[in-house]
Amino acid sequence: MPQMIFVNLPVTDLDRSKAFYEAVGAVNNPAFTDDTAACMVVEEGSIHVMLLSHEKWASFTSKAIPDAHTHAQVLLCVSADSRDDVDGQVEKAVKAGGKADPTPTQDFGFMYGRSFEDPDGHIWEVMWMDPAAIPTGDPAEVAA
Repeated sequence: MPQMIFVNLPVTDLDRSKAFYEAVGAVNNPAFTDDTAACMVVEEGSIHVMLLSHEKWASFTSKAIPDAHTHAQVLLCVSADSRDDVDGQVEKAVKAGGKADPTPTQDFGFMYGRSFEDPDGHIWEVMWMDPAAIPTGDPAEVAA
């Protein structure tokens, strides 16, 4: 069985968050959804986002939930098939109530990335990379 990732995110309004993630392409898995949590499938068999009410989140950890609009602990990143797909994902997020480009756009020719914030302030980066065009050599020179 391939390894899967389940990203758990605390949300203030479960229905609003479900609608947002559906608008950017995730599919709800009702088998793992109730009035306290929703399983949103980003990539079948590999990437799932668990949207958890604050009460449900508290059943997993006693750590405080930071305000993701003012604090960041993680940046989540998913790949895209093309530069146009990167832009399309950000556009979908904005139309669904998200915020475009909370982090700088990255354009290195062989790699292109943008980002969006969900309604709770969680940042998702979307990136495209052309493996055939990746420069080789000193990593410091590649980043310059």
